[in-house]
Amino acid sequence: MASRRKSLIIKLLLLTVIIVVVGFLLLSQSRNEVSADKLILYGNVDIRQVDLAFNIAERISQMFVEEGDRVEKDQLLASLEKSKLKAAVLSRKAQVSAQAQVVARLEAGYRPQEIEKARAEYEAAKIHAENTAVTNKRFQALKELDAESAQKADDVKAVAMIAASELKAAKETLDLIIEGPRSEDIAAAKATLEFYRAELEIAKCNLADANLYAPSCGVIQNRILEPGDIASPKIPAYILALNDPVWVRAYVSESDLANIYEGMQAKVSTDSFPDKTYDAWIGFISPTSEFTPKSVETFDIRTSLVYQIRVYVKNPENQLRLGMPATVTIDLLKSPQE
Repeated sequence: MASRRKSLIIKLLLLTVIIVVVGFLLLSQSRNEVSADKLILYGNVDIRQVDLAFNIAERISQMFVEEGDRVEKDQLLASLEKSKLKAAVLSRKAQVSAQAQVVARLEAGYRPQEIEKARAEYEAAKIHAENTAVTNKRFQALKELDAESAQKADDVKAVAMIAASELKAAKETLDLIIEGPRSEDIAAAKATLEFYRAELEIAKCNLADANLYAPSCGVIQNRILEPGDIASPKIPAYILALNDPVWVRAYVSESDLANIYEGMQAKVSTDSFPDKTYDAWIGFISPTSEFTPKSVETFDIRTSLVYQIRVYVKNPENQLRLGMPATVTIDLLKSPQE
């Protein structure tokens, strides 16, 4: 009985040793490896994603690409209904044209015919005022001699006063016409014209924004909206995964920071293309530390503080995909990439 128990204990000890050794070997394969001339990091491919949304709110008319489609820069991706937007442009153009005529009329001043008419009216008012003044003078003299009634003399005097006022008004009208429109009126008309022109430019921009173009080469990752949906600047129509730049997100411990710097050359390989390596270089080293993500293992334990780095990769054949596991090999003896 004792021999069996001793044999069982020995077997358990051997099994424990085997488990520890196997676990250490597996763990060492997934850790970052560092030597005097080489640093090997493990990370994942990352790319930039762009939410493509319309700048205005309107109903979507057409969607031209599907998920997974490759698109080129400035390629038309979708468009909105444009009838209202075109009508707005025509309306603003009419406003600009009408106000431009108002400004031109004010700047040109009155026509010669209008000036001559005002001068003729002034001359007629002058003659009438002179005649009524003479008549009033005569009637006032007759009144003093009791040759004319006081009522009649007063009526003639009132007519003379009215004629004098009309003469003054005609003279002021003639002076204003000769002088032309006020500078303030011209300035106000010009300001209104500029306001209408600005509204026209906004209307044209809204019409142009009815088309959604690709800002760069990439792959349509998600198609979110469909024809008939109401587009909005807050709701993307597509999510575009850019072809460039592409980088590997990896993490290094503090002890490895002294061995790397931005611009260092590197090589990237993946399990998907094991016989192919990609030229790369370190483009970013985080200035702040963080706890190691759960999906990453480094030379230290998972709870150790690490620094994120981005290793930018040349990807001319677009073989690297978002999230793809990658191995980064940094030659510590090479100079930074030019």
